[in-house]
Amino acid sequence: MGSVKKIRAGILLLITTFFWGVTFTVVKDAISKVDVFIFLAQRFLIAAAIMLPIALTRVDRIKIRLFTHASILGILLFASYAFQTVALKYTSASNTGFLTGLSVLLVPLFGAAIFRHAVAPGIKWGVGLATPGLFLLCTDGSLNFNVGDILGAICGACVALHLLYTSHFARHADSDVYLLTTLQLSVVGLLSLVSAEARGQEVFVWHPELLWTLVVCVLIATIFAFLVQTTMQKWISPAHTALIFCTEPVFAAVYAYYAAGERLGALSLLGAVLILAGMVVSELLPDGADSEATVTVAAEG
Repeated sequence: MGSVKKIRAGILLLITTFFWGVTFTVVKDAISKVDVFIFLAQRFLIAAAIMLPIALTRVDRIKIRLFTHASILGILLFASYAFQTVALKYTSASNTGFLTGLSVLLVPLFGAAIFRHAVAPGIKWGVGLATPGLFLLCTDGSLNFNVGDILGAICGACVALHLLYTSHFARHADSDVYLLTTLQLSVVGLLSLVSAEARGQEVFVWHPELLWTLVVCVLIATIFAFLVQTTMQKWISPAHTALIFCTEPVFAAVYAYYAAGERLGALSLLGAVLILAGMVVSELLPDGADSEATVTVAAEG
């Protein structure tokens, strides 16, 4: 039964990653028209508002611990977006993409240090293939470091911590996944609102050119995606989740090829192959999902 749930979780997380990859191009276009924090505030606040009616029917399940968990996840998720955005001002998109994707390497390292997760052979081989794959796909083999790269690396660390703590919090016996997701998205929306206002940007302004981008991003890339992530991380390890999420730039590149005519070089194509190989290898070799779940339950008990 556990293996069936793990397979289903992997498939749904892969579908989620596909949507994130496909929407990357439209999001990139949106933030070229409005301040990124305006877009983030509108995206996450609208998503939270849509989820609110159902959340209100479950309000009796809100505990201080649930609210604390959601706040931590919301802060980590917002920090991921914020550091990534600022990093893009000082370094290239390719560097930022690679450094953000380094969460695949940081998840097992942080997991071992914070939660004493065992790093199984499947994860080691998967990370070993996916990490150079990310480098080749995102940078085409060249990387020049500057101050923006430090911010990109911090973004990667925030992504890794968000994955780890999502898995940890979702497995609590009294955790309500729907409320955890709704509150988390609310925190991201509110922090984005504060950031936009601090930059002198007006959030509550209608931008008709963003209508369909917001519709797609709110319903699919936010509500559906984060509900799936929070729910499925009950059944699949954070390290496996990070490997699956590594396919986002692959999906983004494929969609950019069809939608915008962008072409990948030979090294980038090799990188995409290595990422996919890393994900497949991690599934075929023994994994550490059961041991990670055991450690998490033991820590909670």
